[in-house]
Amino acid sequence: MLSKETLDITMFAVVCLFLLAGFPVAFTLAGTGLVFAGIGASMGIFDFSIFGALPSRIFGNAMTNEVLIAVPLFVFMGVMLERSKVAEELLDSMSMLFGSLRGGLGFSVTIVGALLAASTGIVGATVVTMGLLSLPTMMKRGYSKSLACGSICAAGTLGQIIPPSIVLVLLGDQISNAYVDAQRAIGNWSPEPVSVGDLFAGALLPGLTLVAMYIGYQILMAWLRPQTSPAIPEEEINVDGLAWRIAQAMLPPVILIIAVLGSILSGIATPTEAASVGAMGSIMLAGVRLSDTGKKSIYLGAASLLLLLILSNTLDLRISRDDLTHADMVGIALAGIATLGMMWGVFVSLRQVLRINVGTSPHPVLIEVMRTTLKISSMVFVILVGASVFSLVFRGLGGDEFVHRILSDLPGGKWGAISVVMAVMFVLGFFLDFIEITIVVVPIVAPVLLKMDVNPVWLGVMMAMNLQTSFLTPPFGFALFYLRGVAPREVSTMDIYRGVAPFVLIQIIGLLTLAAFPAIATWLPTIVFQ
Repeated sequence: MLSKETLDITMFAVVCLFLLAGFPVAFTLAGTGLVFAGIGASMGIFDFSIFGALPSRIFGNAMTNEVLIAVPLFVFMGVMLERSKVAEELLDSMSMLFGSLRGGLGFSVTIVGALLAASTGIVGATVVTMGLLSLPTMMKRGYSKSLACGSICAAGTLGQIIPPSIVLVLLGDQISNAYVDAQRAIGNWSPEPVSVGDLFAGALLPGLTLVAMYIGYQILMAWLRPQTSPAIPEEEINVDGLAWRIAQAMLPPVILIIAVLGSILSGIATPTEAASVGAMGSIMLAGVRLSDTGKKSIYLGAASLLLLLILSNTLDLRISRDDLTHADMVGIALAGIATLGMMWGVFVSLRQVLRINVGTSPHPVLIEVMRTTLKISSMVFVILVGASVFSLVFRGLGGDEFVHRILSDLPGGKWGAISVVMAVMFVLGFFLDFIEITIVVVPIVAPVLLKMDVNPVWLGVMMAMNLQTSFLTPPFGFALFYLRGVAPREVSTMDIYRGVAPFVLIQIIGLLTLAAFPAIATWLPTIVFQ
């Protein structure tokens, strides 16, 4: 007779096999769980009453989870910014700024990639956009094909680690739940909560460190092998009004990034509230970028939004109080006026993006953005439902105890267990999307690691950076396939592989540095949220 452990291993292997075969993720997870639940019940080792917890899991962990509301909002923000030509203007202005330097186009790609990562958080969209816009230009200027491809892929994957990132939102939710379970298992019934904001703060310094390391490598290549990254001739650079063009291209997305991240890190707003600010800001930014009409109204709306953020942080705007001061009444009045101004700016922006088509799309920008947001968000939440069924069956068969026993018995103790988990996630990242890995694998392994006195923020950032490295590693990295799909014919697959190899090495160095010095991830959250 099969044991529970054998069924657990077989169930996990079957899920991986069907996912690799291309079956839909949500239905594969739920279907496999139900089949193995039936097998376990027929053998007398599984109790169907466990499914009584499924409704509360679905509604409590997915449908009514306020943290996960940030997912569609951040997706909307990212897709809207992608459609509003932010990347194109940033690349043009950065190229003019750094183009006269050897390696300047590479610097531009990395900086714009970091800004897009902080704006959109969507890896595929960033790699494709950067590949379409910058790769032909870099090749035309005589850049090495491999260096150009490697720079674009590496910059594109920064969306995995630089907040606000969809990966960090999902990881934050899973790590938070796993940390509570782990603390209760060891007798701590009132653990300190771990939030998505903690993970955002923890990932900020590692993400910026990677950006600096990328640029350092490009500087080294420009010095050692100048023929791989030549400068743009000065006579081809239009310096007239360059500072103003750079300010126009950079200030709006930078202000939006600061508004979103700053409101989270300063405690003004939760990640979900900040995501709503980002979504509205992206609508107004798109309205300004895609049309020349109504700009004054949109600027008024943006200023009103910033004023609302300031007022909500400095004054108590609750109306139903008995101790209202004159300052409070003035603040409430200003907040009301600012709300009307913001609503007007959003209305004008929505009218613009509902009328304008971009490129060859037959639909207006707003329709395209809403459809893409709906598809991605629906996929995430359906996978969450399927994962809830799978994890219930897995735990009902004693899978969590089995995993705990395996990881606890590994040589090297805590570090041995962490190394094995990271290696498994790295390999799975070749074949599975980050959503599947985050929702399926993390709930299984994270509680075990967190019982070993592992810092939850550090573990979450390590996992995010590990997945980022996996997405960049030949021959299966997702970023490589995204670039391959839009690269010109003269760029071979081997050019892409050779180009990303040094950046993968940089990623591994960054990962090892973070493992050796956890304070890189844990210092900022303790300072910001103390």
